[in-house]
Amino acid sequence: MRFQRKGILLTLAIRFALLAGQAADYPVIELRRYSIKEGERERFTKRFESYFPEAIQQTGAIVAGEFLERANHSMFTWIRGFHDMDDRARLNAALYFGPVWKEHRSQMNELLVDSDNVLLLRPLDADRGVLVLPAVDPAKENSAQGVAVAQVFAIKPDAVQTFSQQAQAAFARYRAAGAHEAGLLVTLDAPNNFPQLPVRTDGPYLVWLGVLKDNQALEQLTPLAGQAAKSLAGTGLMRGAAELIVLDPAPRSRLRWLAEWQ
Repeated sequence: MRFQRKGILLTLAIRFALLAGQAADYPVIELRRYSIKEGERERFTKRFESYFPEAIQQTGAIVAGEFLERANHSMFTWIRGFHDMDDRARLNAALYFGPVWKEHRSQMNELLVDSDNVLLLRPLDADRGVLVLPAVDPAKENSAQGVAVAQVFAIKPDAVQTFSQQAQAAFARYRAAGAHEAGLLVTLDAPNNFPQLPVRTDGPYLVWLGVLKDNQALEQLTPLAGQAAKSLAGTGLMRGAAELIVLDPAPRSRLRWLAEWQ
């Protein structure tokens, strides 16, 4: 039994080491928040998950996760990663000037109200990139599980490093409460090299991403996030109130709660 347990732990350690490596492979990240026509989010989600995760992956980018915002039933949020900024321009061109988007763009665009709420981000540190988990296995998983959370902080210019250092204690409390950290990201200060897809220029922002097992874990995290937002606002380093976004993983979302984390 002891050797079996060691073997399981070693397997998990190897797996998560590989996942960490995958996260480091995609240091250019788009956090994309789409506004969908009222009552049409489910249809948009089904179309997105049917056609685009693999199409994007085949270009060389990755869809790290796609979500339904819990507090706003018109919002669909997804995360896309690239190897570098040159790849962002090249791979976006390959997708949006390619056959998959050409075939489905009318159906997708007819459901969209706005797609310009996009943060262009990078990991704060090399080991804090967005987790790129294995795809949902339909033979083993009925649907992606858990709850994801994004806490977005609007930071004053030139204050990101100081602010992030002060925020580390709060993020440690999140992890102690059962949240699995999935990324710590900051605004990527680079020109938009694919202007057909606008990105926000009102940064800088710091974004903490986490995954929780269930709503009970969310109930434990929410007051901690509120306390952190209030405390960090007192530093004078923020430009506005922090935003806590609760995200339900779409059925095929890579970023989700894994049984191994229990």
